[in-house]
Amino acid sequence: MSRAAFPFVFILAALLGGAPAQADEAAARAAAAYLKRIAAIDDKGPAIHAVIAINPAAVAEARAATGLLAGRSVLVKDNIETRELPTTAGSLALAGNVTGRDAPLVARMRAAGGVVLGKTNLSEWANIRSPWSASGWSAVGGQTRNPYALDRTPCGSSSGSGAAVAAGMAWAAIGTETDGSITCPSSVNGLVGFKPTVGLVSRTYVVPISHSQDTPGPMAKSVADAALLLNAISGSDPLDAQTVDADSRKSDFTAGLATSSLKDVRIGVLRKQAGDEPKTLRVFETALADLRRAGAVLVDIDYDFPRAMGKGENEVLQYELRENLGAYLRDLPGTAAVRSLADVIGFNKANPAELAFFGQETFEKSALATDASAYSAARVTSLTLAGIAGIDRLLGSNQVSFLIAPTEGPAWPIDHVMGERGLSGVGAGSLAAIAGYPHLTVPMGAVEGLPVGLSFIGPKWADAAVLDAGAAYERARSAKLPVPTLKRWSE
Repeated sequence: MSRAAFPFVFILAALLGGAPAQADEAAARAAAAYLKRIAAIDDKGPAIHAVIAINPAAVAEARAATGLLAGRSVLVKDNIETRELPTTAGSLALAGNVTGRDAPLVARMRAAGGVVLGKTNLSEWANIRSPWSASGWSAVGGQTRNPYALDRTPCGSSSGSGAAVAAGMAWAAIGTETDGSITCPSSVNGLVGFKPTVGLVSRTYVVPISHSQDTPGPMAKSVADAALLLNAISGSDPLDAQTVDADSRKSDFTAGLATSSLKDVRIGVLRKQAGDEPKTLRVFETALADLRRAGAVLVDIDYDFPRAMGKGENEVLQYELRENLGAYLRDLPGTAAVRSLADVIGFNKANPAELAFFGQETFEKSALATDASAYSAARVTSLTLAGIAGIDRLLGSNQVSFLIAPTEGPAWPIDHVMGERGLSGVGAGSLAAIAGYPHLTVPMGAVEGLPVGLSFIGPKWADAAVLDAGAAYERARSAKLPVPTLKRWSE
């Protein structure tokens, strides 16, 4: 499909808002167009390796779908179980992991009229295997590439979800985040990405890292689309104790978006978390000017991340990875080749393709993280510093409703030799990730044709308010957004 045909996909998707009599066939045509787009790019074109597997029944399911999502086509990150496709987490160890079951969030989406178009590539094991990884690489799916610049990172771990939606391969996608894995790929791929309050969306039948921090969330072209998908996937799940309050906290997240206002809303600007790279700062200053014109009252905040917070987070993730991943693998139906983290480590050592570009240092540390008392202390430290003594204190002491900063810098080069490194010191997403609070990124412009996003962070369960603020900014944004080139940045 040529670049000239690129908008056609979105024209078809827009038809879904038409009369009910037209919706079924429009949804089927949109699904077929997305599948054609996937094939044109990954089979015949520049191969961004965003999609791992296709649902062969997607068009028929779109034609038959009714409900809130009206047959809209959604790609699902391949660490989330769907009944018809394998769930691999990008690892050859799970290449045959067909469980025949839907994760509850997927079942909710289908019940709301959403269609699973296929599964997306990801940073293998959600980017927890090694600190030297290349974001977007997995042994199953290869290297996902950023459609704005094929030689630059799609960021991780929801790399395929971000790249696929940016390249016009689906209406929206579902990613997962432990720390940055929804918001970073959304930012560098020019998307809206929302990491909800931990506990708003079920994690059952999602390959885990951390029950303290893991959450699925939507990735889409607009705040309204992300909110609509969140409506479909959120809610309580008896198999996930952390979602006990989700039904009572859930609302129609799209309800106030069209009329939301920033007039007289006090917003905290995390200046140090904006970094010092001049081009990114210029885009950020334009966004701040847009916010002021929209009536927001901006309050500069001087804040440094406490070292103990990051140290505590690392200890928590290492301990919970061994515990949580082991529990998931032990409970898999069928004949999975691995049933514990130790099994995965052994499998990787026996399969050179797994360790072709980087090792499994974090896995090996996690296998030794067995001190429960040290873990408990680390969790209290990290949660307190990010939550009560972090976001809550910053909001309260500065009398602001939200915190903002650039989400990330522009996409950096893919590097399979030394591993990837972004702009050091940019972004405040770790605060929201560790605390389990909502974090929204909205495109705010570009640096040399590479997208950058603006983060909105709020208190626990303020998901609707954060989405409203992001929608108000989206309407006020003055910057011209870039278009994917499907070429290398240097071309």
